Amino acid sequence: MNFSFENYQTEGFFDEMFDAQGNVRLGYEAFKERVEQLKIDEFIRRHQAAERSLMAMGITFNVYSENEGTERIMPVDIIPRVIEAEDWKKTEKGLIQRITALNMFLDDIYHDQKILKDGIVPRELIETSKDFLRPCIGIRPPKGIYIHITGTDLIRGDDGKFMVLEDNLRCPSGVSYMLENRELLKRTFPEVLAKTRVQSISDYPNKLLQMLQHISDRPNPTVCVLTPGIYNSAYFEHSYLAQQMGVELVDSRDLVVHDGYVKMRTTKGFQIVDVIYRRIDDTFLDPKAFRPDSLIGIPGIFDVYKKGRIALANAPGTGVADDKVIYAYVPRIIKYYLGEDPIIPNVETFICGEEADCKYVLENIEKLVVKEANEAGGYGMLIGPKSTKAEQEIFKARIKANPRNYIAQPTISLSRVPCLIDDHSEGRHVDLRPYILYGDGVKVIPGGLTRVALRKGSLVVNSSQGGGSKDTWVLY
Repeated sequence: MNFSFENYQTEGFFDEMFDAQGNVRLGYEAFKERVEQLKIDEFIRRHQAAERSLMAMGITFNVYSENEGTERIMPVDIIPRVIEAEDWKKTEKGLIQRITALNMFLDDIYHDQKILKDGIVPRELIETSKDFLRPCIGIRPPKGIYIHITGTDLIRGDDGKFMVLEDNLRCPSGVSYMLENRELLKRTFPEVLAKTRVQSISDYPNKLLQMLQHISDRPNPTVCVLTPGIYNSAYFEHSYLAQQMGVELVDSRDLVVHDGYVKMRTTKGFQIVDVIYRRIDDTFLDPKAFRPDSLIGIPGIFDVYKKGRIALANAPGTGVADDKVIYAYVPRIIKYYLGEDPIIPNVETFICGEEADCKYVLENIEKLVVKEANEAGGYGMLIGPKSTKAEQEIFKARIKANPRNYIAQPTISLSRVPCLIDDHSEGRHVDLRPYILYGDGVKVIPGGLTRVALRKGSLVVNSSQGGGSKDTWVLY
């Protein structure tokens, strides 16, 4: 028997592959036609082969909270997510607008603070953010760029229009999955990719390297990737990107501050490093400047950075702009710096630090998604409609104790894409994390990581919470 989408149900959600009448969307026609020529067993075999490839390549992440072995692959689903060219053009413009404004915001709050003086963003919000780093005040990073690499999480609601769910400006992860998912699909459905006008993403490592070289003033700068080490959840990605760019992967033992420069230990002695793509959090970077208990930082590196002798991507201090409370102000930030309305809107957001919003959240908590300001990975979150009364009371108490630390949003019915479940297809909710590079201009990679909530009915797409991923095809 051949595989078929005949009994697939959209169940009233916006579906990326089928419209409300059950007609296949234009970009999916070649894929549907090809898949329905395959026997069910053959389709399942291709799916299993893709997952085996991920494991064989070592594309794993660590789950710290589990006891039964920490390494696992992020499950991949071989039904791609397709985005039409017209949708992408608008999305690309919106992301460029957002990153441009956020970079201006960071430059302002670490220098003139005009936006705070004008009352657009409350000063207290910035000064109470644990990611606002006072040692960074007055320091301008090379070329004035703070946000070199961004992964912005987008969702579609019932109307099919993209909204920004959150900004990831510190150490956004997942790009290795984006790249390897494409390689898997090239092997799994080469004939479909050949027939479908899919934009290439394979030059991401080259674009990343060009961007990192751009932020140094030295000719032929030495670039390296700084990892916290092999036990970090994204260690595979750190080593993968270093290898793809042809640069050194280093940890704190490999770097030292010597004669006013950051130098790398090599078999031939010390070598000056010009650019570090860091995959460790700001406050762990330098135990002399930030956390004295950091064992993964390089003592004295911040002084070298202040003197302009090392470029760090992303720049220290960027985390304040992806605080989930600051997120609520991004539409105002865009308007303030660019004089424009956001091209991609935020999800409606209630700021618990504002009295009227806080009252609404406490009275309607069972309908809302409540998030802690600085948590990630699906942690520190209450999904109201799926929570118990006891859980709601716990979150109410936390909000009352520290309102500044919480926001709330309506529960959005995320769009869905068909997934292979056993021997048939079922819809599962997805989001999208496109990657944006800011060097010589802002460039959006035409694709991204589509994360999928593989548990039936779940809205949580994070890999640490049982999510998987899909290849994302952006069409010409």
